[in-house]
Amino acid sequence: MRFHYRCSDCGREYHTEGLMYQCPECSKDNDGTHFPKGNLIVELEEDVLRAAAAKSHVTPDDFYPYPSDDKDAYPVGVTPLMRPRRIQERLSLPNLSFKLDTQLVSGSFKDRASYEVALQAKALGENRIVLASTGNAGAAASAVGAAMGLDIILFVPASAPINKLMQSVLYGAKVVPVKGSYDDAFALSIEYTKRHGGINRNTAYNPMTIEGKKSISIELFEQMGRKAPDAIYVPVGDGCIIAGVAKGFSDLEKAGLIERMPRLIACQSESSDAITRAIRDDDTRAVHATTRADSISVDLPANGRMAASYVKQSRGWAVTVSDEEILSSQLTLTKLAGVLAEPAAACAYASLEKDRDHAASELGKDAEIVVLLTGTGFKDMKAFDGRVTIPPAIENSAEALESLPF
Repeated sequence: MRFHYRCSDCGREYHTEGLMYQCPECSKDNDGTHFPKGNLIVELEEDVLRAAAAKSHVTPDDFYPYPSDDKDAYPVGVTPLMRPRRIQERLSLPNLSFKLDTQLVSGSFKDRASYEVALQAKALGENRIVLASTGNAGAAASAVGAAMGLDIILFVPASAPINKLMQSVLYGAKVVPVKGSYDDAFALSIEYTKRHGGINRNTAYNPMTIEGKKSISIELFEQMGRKAPDAIYVPVGDGCIIAGVAKGFSDLEKAGLIERMPRLIACQSESSDAITRAIRDDDTRAVHATTRADSISVDLPANGRMAASYVKQSRGWAVTVSDEEILSSQLTLTKLAGVLAEPAAACAYASLEKDRDHAASELGKDAEIVVLLTGTGFKDMKAFDGRVTIPPAIENSAEALESLPF
């Protein structure tokens, strides 16, 4: 066996490599008003960690519960680590980096989770994956499914950005728009799996989503010279991405490859701040999320408890920003770094801008800081409506050039 499961709340262990979603005991307490209990952590066995520690270069496959035997069928990573010189100067942070998961095949970080769930499905002989998404996870699962020959059934809020829904349709997924929120789509997708089978890929509900997302930390470890950064700014909605980042570095620490975890900074919109409330005040109640950053707009975070716990363990903190600050940061990223990021990804950079003085004081101005840019802006060009305009056409004449203001 490569792994077993441990409940993130009660600590019970389950020694099986079969399909499990949540701790059957703790999940009994879930009533839809507070963050869910009973999410499972995948614990790699010691021989797997020892084997990884003995290598001079590690890859995510060394730490995956279900390793790949055909990485080229759907390549996930290694995404670029960018040193944005003009923004380093703007913030006086000379060791700032951007991790560009905008460059993954489907255009977002969610390829990481979808890929490991696809490997799980293949290992368990399942051909159907079911999930809910506001767009990115669905597009990623649909792309992976197309490449690996899996059927994808996707429940989405009817209000999700059309670019993201169109991606999933083009990849061949069976898309089911739902008149309601992401949380409504989430519940319906779980009910569908109970009635009709298949593997449910929902974030955190299936612990393999966190295992897939931890691959980014293994990449960062190698890209940064086999060490961990001092801090990572992560956009947070459900809490699964930041938990994946934490889990990757936790596995590296258990393998003896790093001495400490980086500080984890949870970045949220003021209009969707449930996990921030949990970090600051231990408040695990649902909120009414209204943020324009749809990928991190969540009323009841599916992995809120684990995410808040990991942030506190790392001695990290939370930052909230307004939607206007998020949208403004999109333009800053394009004009000063040449990076087109969707609103949810821009939230991480907006949070660093707002938090810059505190970060420099807490970490030191020479700290190695990474901002995760998790999705490309091409997925949601509507976000620029009313903020950017195309210039009017000029006459096709040399004289018309004289009218140009530049």
